[in-house]
Amino acid sequence: MSSPLNPPDLRPDIAPAPTAQARPRPGQPTIGMISLGCPKALVDSERILTRLRAEGYAISPDYAGAQAVIVNTCGFLDSARMESLEAIGEALSENGRVIVTGCLGAEPEVITGAHPTVLAVTGPHQYEAVLDAVHAAVPPAPDPFVDLIPAGAVSLTPRHYSYLKISEGCNHACRFCIIPDMRGKLASRPAHAVVREAERLVAAGVRELLVISQDTSAYGVDIRHAEAQGHRAHITDLARDLGSLGAWVRLHYVYPYPHVRDLIPLMADGLVLPYLDIPFQHAHPETLRRMARPAAAARTLDEIARWRAVCPDITLRSTFIVGFPGETEAEFQTLLDWLGEARLDRVGCFQYEDVKGARANALPDHVPPEVKRERWERFMEVAGRISAEKLAARVGQRTQVIVDSVDADGATCRTPGDAPEIDGNLFIDRDFEGLAPGDILSVRIDEAGDYDLWGHPDAG
Repeated sequence: MSSPLNPPDLRPDIAPAPTAQARPRPGQPTIGMISLGCPKALVDSERILTRLRAEGYAISPDYAGAQAVIVNTCGFLDSARMESLEAIGEALSENGRVIVTGCLGAEPEVITGAHPTVLAVTGPHQYEAVLDAVHAAVPPAPDPFVDLIPAGAVSLTPRHYSYLKISEGCNHACRFCIIPDMRGKLASRPAHAVVREAERLVAAGVRELLVISQDTSAYGVDIRHAEAQGHRAHITDLARDLGSLGAWVRLHYVYPYPHVRDLIPLMADGLVLPYLDIPFQHAHPETLRRMARPAAAARTLDEIARWRAVCPDITLRSTFIVGFPGETEAEFQTLLDWLGEARLDRVGCFQYEDVKGARANALPDHVPPEVKRERWERFMEVAGRISAEKLAARVGQRTQVIVDSVDADGATCRTPGDAPEIDGNLFIDRDFEGLAPGDILSVRIDEAGDYDLWGHPDAG
């Protein structure tokens, strides 16, 4: 496999690093977990570990303490596949007993071809098969006085925020993506089940719910927006229900369907964070057509203007692909011009690369790697300039922040416009004594950089 175009520091599809669990008791069977890829995969890892902990397993934070290691893989891009194969190899080298699951597990021959000694390979969200493989490798040995007491869910993120997955799969057929092949068509969770999970999380101390799926706007379409136990499976209704719980609610992966405009008043009213993560991918109609994406960039600008008219504080985040097969310099310039008009607040960008099984591989006129890189640099220069200008305009303003961590130098926080790991931070370097992760407070902004802010607590 060739060297990756998009190493981890250039990819916006990566979830936060999992946090370590408590030390096991003597004699307790112990499993390690490596979770790669997006937040949706991180939720799968949490579900697997929750089931294992309920069966009496401990979770090891390192290879040496684990009797076997589960690697939850990503198959989104060839660079992600390479990262997954490297992680499997490292786990085999350091531990020797490895069970593979996740998106790349949908192609077991790729994994066993590179690493024939893995104990088992399962596909995405095949929880029972993963548990069966763990039982075979490391038989459970629960302590009936400790381990069989119902336990809370295992969280791989800091306790003050949590990802809330509302559906699996996707009904789109984008030429560059194989997610529907790996994870299937859209399968929405019942709304009452989502709300109950959110209620439990908030009761356990979660202050921020990050709503995720492959297509959040389409939530409930497959089950005809069914209503049960007082909750309707429609994204607007779900957002309203979640917003009533008292935690921050952040929406990710929202396609700009017309009904998305119904979410904006909820943001203006403070029920949901004024933040939309929308995968625009490109702006030129011909590039979007080749991607098999909706080609309505001009109308999208009008829609963005409507959103901002209703909720002036809204933060818009998106990801784009440069160097898609057939992308001309004129098409790329259209993307730059569109970005200059849209002035999105947060932007991520991929250099296109082939993904095994994707229909885009067969398209003509692939863009040379050096041109992709040059366009990526130009795109990020424009995006960075827009970000710096927007943040500079916020100096002197007041904003709410949530504290992520505190050390001797200060507190690292996020504003409503910043999702964990993928967006910027607001740093407090004075008067931070007494702050703790999960605190939500008002801050006055003192300084701005290209992507980050600095401020101080402001009680006024």
